[in-house]
Amino acid sequence: MAADGWTLPDNLIKPHGMVEWVISEGFTEYTDAVAAMETRVEAIACGRADELIWLVEHPPLYTAGTSARLPDLIDPDRFPVHRTKRGGQYTYHGPGQRVVYTMLNVRKRGGDVRGFVRNLEDWVIGTLDRFNIKGEARSGRVGVWVVRPELPAGPDGSLREDKIAAIGVRLRRWISYHGLSINVEPDLSHYGGIVPCGIREHGVTSLVDLGLPVTMADVDAALHATFREIFQGFGSDPEL
Repeated sequence: MAADGWTLPDNLIKPHGMVEWVISEGFTEYTDAVAAMETRVEAIACGRADELIWLVEHPPLYTAGTSARLPDLIDPDRFPVHRTKRGGQYTYHGPGQRVVYTMLNVRKRGGDVRGFVRNLEDWVIGTLDRFNIKGEARSGRVGVWVVRPELPAGPDGSLREDKIAAIGVRLRRWISYHGLSINVEPDLSHYGGIVPCGIREHGVTSLVDLGLPVTMADVDAALHATFREIFQGFGSDPEL
């Protein structure tokens, strides 16, 4: 039982210095996840709990960030739609997608919110590199993208780029929550009910769509291995 009264799942990984790691099995309901994050963030801010990286899967759903535009919700009856306080627009969560909730102290990491988002992008890029996938960040487009030269080019001749990871965070008392998602093997057709992140001219992809037989456990291990490379100086690696 955590000090704030929130019971952590049984499969708690040993602390990553002052950062705990939790992987939840099965599907976590979105509203339950948000409530748990808000409780944990308050406890971290008050010094009653350690920082937390929480890895989950959700049942199929759409979330609307603070910049979401109603015309980008193409099929509002397809899956539940959750209004959320994170930054960004519409995104999809569902089976086969690893959602990483990052409850970290941004103040002690320099107090640079934009820099923190870049660190999250770099974390994803480093994780993808473990599978020999070149992920790239793009100015004005938060998230991580993969260039697809094997697919038809755009009308202007530009190479197609597909999004493989979304990022959307919120801060409360300098503690981040929400976080990022990486497409491992989701049903990509589920993105058809929204304009993902408000971007119409690019598509979405996943590790399996790119031809890699990667499991969720593989991605979890890569996330863990690359965490300290990006957020170094804030604790040693736990034993798995």
